[in-house]
Amino acid sequence: MQLALFLSVCLIAACGLIYELVAGALASYLLGDSVTQFSTIIGTYLFAMGIGSWLSRFVVRGVVTQFVVIELLVGVVGGVSSLLLFLAFAYTEAFRFTLYSLVMLIGTLVGLEIPLLMRILKDRFSFKDVVANVLTFDYIGALFASLLFPLLLVPRLGLVRSALLFGVINVLVGLWSTWLFRDVLPRRRWLQGAGIAALLLLGAGLWKGQAITTLAEEGMYADPIILAKDTRYQRIVLTSWKDDLRLYLNGHLQFAARDEYRYHEALVHPGLSAGRARGRVLVLGGGDGLAVREILKYPDVQRVTLVDLDEGMTALFKTHPRLTALNAKSLLDPRVEVVNDDAFTWLDAHPAQFDFVVIDFPDPSNYHVGKLYTSAFYRLVKQHLAPGAFIAVQSTSPMFARQSYWSIVTTLEGAGLRTWPYHVYVPSFGEWGFVIAGLDSYAPPSSLPGGLRYLTAASVPGLFDFPADMQRVPAEPNRLNDQVLVRYYEHEFDAINR
Repeated sequence: MQLALFLSVCLIAACGLIYELVAGALASYLLGDSVTQFSTIIGTYLFAMGIGSWLSRFVVRGVVTQFVVIELLVGVVGGVSSLLLFLAFAYTEAFRFTLYSLVMLIGTLVGLEIPLLMRILKDRFSFKDVVANVLTFDYIGALFASLLFPLLLVPRLGLVRSALLFGVINVLVGLWSTWLFRDVLPRRRWLQGAGIAALLLLGAGLWKGQAITTLAEEGMYADPIILAKDTRYQRIVLTSWKDDLRLYLNGHLQFAARDEYRYHEALVHPGLSAGRARGRVLVLGGGDGLAVREILKYPDVQRVTLVDLDEGMTALFKTHPRLTALNAKSLLDPRVEVVNDDAFTWLDAHPAQFDFVVIDFPDPSNYHVGKLYTSAFYRLVKQHLAPGAFIAVQSTSPMFARQSYWSIVTTLEGAGLRTWPYHVYVPSFGEWGFVIAGLDSYAPPSSLPGGLRYLTAASVPGLFDFPADMQRVPAEPNRLNDQVLVRYYEHEFDAINR
């Protein structure tokens, strides 16, 4: 019985942490800025746990009954929390209110659990053993959940079903407790009936959870969803309408099939066509394989190394028929090596030099991505440039995020690189910016490969001409210890959305 009780503590701790991680991850997906979301949610959750612990002093009668009721409540509320948050984001203007209300409620209930359980156990074991064992198993459960969440739950089950599964576990702990403490539970049958009802509710959620999530997400996207999946790092959504296929990562549009060729031709060809050599090319980010598709149009390209963090992303673009048709099966080409690793870590560990480097990361909307736009990162990239090599950097919009764009230019220059900023109009995004950077002089190419749909050699020089409303403005460089770029970006896009 003693082991069963302390294993229950372990499961309770794991469930509580999973609900917290689900809320933080979901807020990061939908609102961006993972540092802010996780920081505020963890702080709110711990504060609520403190409230729950304080409130436990007022439970003076029927402690075991109250403990079981709380387990059932935590299981139901925590289990359906991710579903409620998806629905709130899709159909209401009160997502933040719903988010923090749920975090407060779950945190308060979780804060009640351990004090009540310790009071129940103090009459069965010595106080020092109760404190030592409860806290030990509580921390073990937290470790178990923190490892299980990113490695197995999110990539295999997704956020919605992960929360529902642990809701079921919480309810089972409550039902198990009705048997463990059967000698002091006057309403055991009633509690067991409530537990079975909770299991049926959560089971229905597990059965229909994906359908409900898809319904909620369809309210967030203009076109029908044909694929939605969670990976360890992001939520991938594909929508389709007629001939237009769109990719969204964490709710942000990454490309539209009808005009992505403008973006990717502009990203690759002005720099790659102008270099001395093209034998070895490095692509950082770009797990969709669309930049690689453009690179492979050069017959003298011998080797392309693509480094993208998300294995789920690259696997999808290697296997999904509509996506491989779009990227011309570029990730399956024998000249292409796909590496799933953090670009910062990979560059630091591999000394190879390249004739051209494409940096195609998502916009710097959070600090995790923002580190890949810092002077430290660009100095690291510079060490991998072969003589005469250039870098092409996706650099957000010089129209809608003007200061962010010029901050990227300033950061590249601060890393000791010469820069040639340019822009292109992509209908799905508007004016979009890029930067060519290198150590040698750059001149627009006199010829481009065949088969391009947008760029011509004659049109390339015009890309480097900025109208008055996109010309350079003062902007600080983005440093690893002070990511001003993320703040610029957040401020500029908040201003657009207001």
